[in-house]
Amino acid sequence: MDEKNVLMGILAIILGIVVIAFPHISIFTFSVMAGIGILILGIWFLIQTFEVWEDSKTASIAYLILGILAIVTGMGMMGDIQAFSVLTSILIYLAGFWMIFGGSLALFNGITTYERGIGALNVILGITYLIIGIFALNPYYLALLIGIWLIFDGIRLFFVKSPKEEIKELENDLKKEFEDNSKRKS
Repeated sequence: MDEKNVLMGILAIILGIVVIAFPHISIFTFSVMAGIGILILGIWFLIQTFEVWEDSKTASIAYLILGILAIVTGMGMMGDIQAFSVLTSILIYLAGFWMIFGGSLALFNGITTYERGIGALNVILGITYLIIGIFALNPYYLALLIGIWLIFDGIRLFFVKSPKEEIKELENDLKKEFEDNSKRKS
């Protein structure tokens, strides 16, 4: 078990508990952070407008429109708990619809049982996302969902190997396989 994962797991659990304990402050903070992130993205799009003007007028105009929309959205979301909840709910709904659509394709077009099983699981998760999207409209429930997710993710981190450990294990497996193949040939 990696010490970083344990530390990150503990921090995620603590943050999850804080989010659940103080839902309105937490959602307000998330909305400000999301608003600032979208605002910065909008500014970057505006900069890209001038960067690509010589190469493509169409792309430049698209960047301009995206930049203006992102700046307006970012400014509107900063500190607006309800706007953040609505946007989050819409994104959860979209993810749910995509999961249902993709899962249905795999379920009905899958050749193997595994593919059909993954398709069915995606449909079930998509329906779950749609249900969660309803709750995400309410800022209190959105904070509760985020808090629960942070706690589960924190617990998960206790059982996950770090990428370095995974790579080292993979390298050792490949080295052993290479040595075994060399012995068989000789």
